[in-house]
Amino acid sequence: MAESKDNKQYKYRTEIQQMMYVSGETGEPSAETTGMIEEIVRQQVIEILRSCTELAARRGSRAITINDLIFQIRDDAPKVSRLRTFLSWKDVRKNVKDSDDKGGDADIGAGEDPVVAGPVDDTAKKNKKAKVGLPWEPASFFNQEVPEREDEEDEEEEEMNFITLQRLRKADDRTRSMTKEEYITWSEFRQASFTYRKGKRFREWAGFNHITDSKPSDDIVDILGFLTFEMVQTLTEEALKIKEHEDLLKQTTGDNAGPKKRKLAQGLFDPPSEGKTPVEPRHIQEAFRRLQTRPKKSRAMLTGTKIPQRTNLKLI
Repeated sequence: MAESKDNKQYKYRTEIQQMMYVSGETGEPSAETTGMIEEIVRQQVIEILRSCTELAARRGSRAITINDLIFQIRDDAPKVSRLRTFLSWKDVRKNVKDSDDKGGDADIGAGEDPVVAGPVDDTAKKNKKAKVGLPWEPASFFNQEVPEREDEEDEEEEEMNFITLQRLRKADDRTRSMTKEEYITWSEFRQASFTYRKGKRFREWAGFNHITDSKPSDDIVDILGFLTFEMVQTLTEEALKIKEHEDLLKQTTGDNAGPKKRKLAQGLFDPPSEGKTPVEPRHIQEAFRRLQTRPKKSRAMLTGTKIPQRTNLKLI
């Protein structure tokens, strides 16, 4: 009976398992572990929507916008840059689809001869990956936009690329020895999402109707899908670091007093190595605690007392 209740409460066990696998987890996490991650992600989404709703209300609007969402993660420059790239390519795909629906034979224009006349050239410009501007950036303070140079380096994009390359290197290490069938499965797991073709379920799960009066646009839902995947990935990677350090300490100290590790059944598609166990709820809990740690910054008043830090939920 209790198990049936848990199954009704947690709706994304399969998706979270797949996201964890892509993030480096080779075992099959328990329902308690995936349930804890789902609850953490849900609370994060609720906090994001609540903050966005408050921000929209300050400017006299009931509807939250894309900028309200991006503003919530403004301090994480690499994540903002990845999100802007995600939105840029999403716009490209939409423009290409619109062109196809209209029956046009226009080319995207990337890498083609620039000397093209008529509507093809217009479509190429339309389908070019555009940079997503943000209202709090200095460039938005001016009426005229400075044209971008082709050879101009974007610092944010460089930082984003550095982190992306690190993740791609880890993915390459894991997939190097995979068979064709295994790699196909890996690729499918990378498409796991809280929102893709699950918009209604996601809105009910996150309690949209209780937090905001407006119906969220498809772009809002897509951005939240992007952010929730990153939340699971960040939690899993941090939990794996904690477990790896814990296992290393047990090996070096010869601590065998703990519960004996059991040999698990086959995971998502790779059988775990002998004695290897997946991350446990305590690893997820500790990972979340560490990710909630804020920099120790405080301002001293004239009396010598310190202003206490905010205790709001920190976004992962």
